[in-house]
Amino acid sequence: MALPVIAILIFGTVPLPYASAQFQAGGVELPGDPSWYAGKGLKQGDFFRYSMCHVDYKECTEFEMDIWIKGDIKLGTEDKWQTEVVVYDGNKLIKGEMDLGKLAPEPSGGSNDLSVYRGAFKSSIVWLSAFANGYEESGDKGPKKFSAKSWGKIGNIGGEQVVPTSLEKITVKAGTFDTVMISWKTGGARSSVWVVPDFPFPIKAKTYTHVSSGIPPTEYKFELLEYRENVQTSPFTKILSDTENPEFKNCPSTESLSTSIKKPTKDFSYQIHAYYSPEYPVQGCPMKWQFNFLSKYHDTEFLNEVQYDLLVVDDKFTLPPLRSIAKDQGYNFLYSPSGLSTLDIIVKQPPGIAHYVVYVYGLSPKGIVPSSAPDYLVFDIPISSKSDTTTNQQIPSWIKNNAGWWKAGSIDDNSFVQGIQFLIKEGIMKIPSTVQGTPSGSNQIPSWVKNNAGWWADGSIDDNSFVQGIQFLIKEGIIKIPKVQNSNPGSSGPASWLD
Repeated sequence: MALPVIAILIFGTVPLPYASAQFQAGGVELPGDPSWYAGKGLKQGDFFRYSMCHVDYKECTEFEMDIWIKGDIKLGTEDKWQTEVVVYDGNKLIKGEMDLGKLAPEPSGGSNDLSVYRGAFKSSIVWLSAFANGYEESGDKGPKKFSAKSWGKIGNIGGEQVVPTSLEKITVKAGTFDTVMISWKTGGARSSVWVVPDFPFPIKAKTYTHVSSGIPPTEYKFELLEYRENVQTSPFTKILSDTENPEFKNCPSTESLSTSIKKPTKDFSYQIHAYYSPEYPVQGCPMKWQFNFLSKYHDTEFLNEVQYDLLVVDDKFTLPPLRSIAKDQGYNFLYSPSGLSTLDIIVKQPPGIAHYVVYVYGLSPKGIVPSSAPDYLVFDIPISSKSDTTTNQQIPSWIKNNAGWWKAGSIDDNSFVQGIQFLIKEGIMKIPSTVQGTPSGSNQIPSWVKNNAGWWADGSIDDNSFVQGIQFLIKEGIIKIPKVQNSNPGSSGPASWLD
């Protein structure tokens, strides 16, 4: 297969020896005995697109990181590159800036929203800068030759030398390249990074964490998807970060995972502790989940190698589901090596009660079908519309007195509900369009609704948050509003396709 233009530009017309003629203990021989360091040859106008992951971020969940070298800047006594960055992380789009050192391209400064991705970039794509950098050669610093017996020793106990191992022709999405494989062994596994001698960053990596026993999980991996030179204007001009996207204007924050549910799955195979935010999800807005998959015997013991999915199903729980988050992300299932998993999604369900299902296929290494029977857990969560959250409520202040008395126990639930019914019927309290639910029989008001009323009464939450609690009572049939058509309350449990 012919090399793409990029490879020709990098290597010129000098041929490289192939793997069949090269393996040599203590390094590899290249014409001219070149040296390399992370960031070598980096210049203004370079554009890189990588897919990558790191174990410290969502257990090595992949994301895409696009980097454009905007220009250079001097900060104090240090010369740095200014870059613009766009990250595509599932349903999240983050746009920002970061600075890269010229002698060692470790990231610093820039946008707060990129902090976790800067950390992943530093610990993966530029990890070799700890061994090969642009400082003057002395001790463990400076450029490194590919013919060297070793570039240094990794810090893990029992870790081996980081060495140029072999010449390999590697094909990635950006093209086909003649590379030098830099490798090391730790915890029983061999990690590898593939470097092109005249290219600033490695083009591919597959590495493993250090473990004393068992199968070592991936520490980081990445692949070059695209490279362009001499890009003189920002390629991100028309890209809006989520924080700038008008579609997400007035969406509630997802930063605080304040709402939690802890339950066993249907057949008691697992315990799941789920956290989500916001407390009142909104159609068309971001929502964050965290799942702790726990042993059915010990609720502090995390399970390993969990294959699962987050589904959304209709009221009858029919197949296929309305939505699969794994399918949204291009996978057959979601995977959590440590049993703690975080997801960012966009709420697509219309206002009303959404049935979210954590469907656990079983425990098994990635790519291997679990032998155990699947199990699941259902969460029913009220979804609001954007108009619900942005409506400017003009609620008379004296109504707050009732809410405060109710929270304090001075009036009972029935009195509070009757008061709200009267206010809505008379048009004193305006409630956005809400589907009337059928009462479940107990008419028990959840404690969080009463807490909301107390917080609203003392000014801790705004009118819209209080109104969302009232909407929930209407949807559940606890508060009846005249002349509102009843809807199907939905099934009380999953249908057979989930069994």
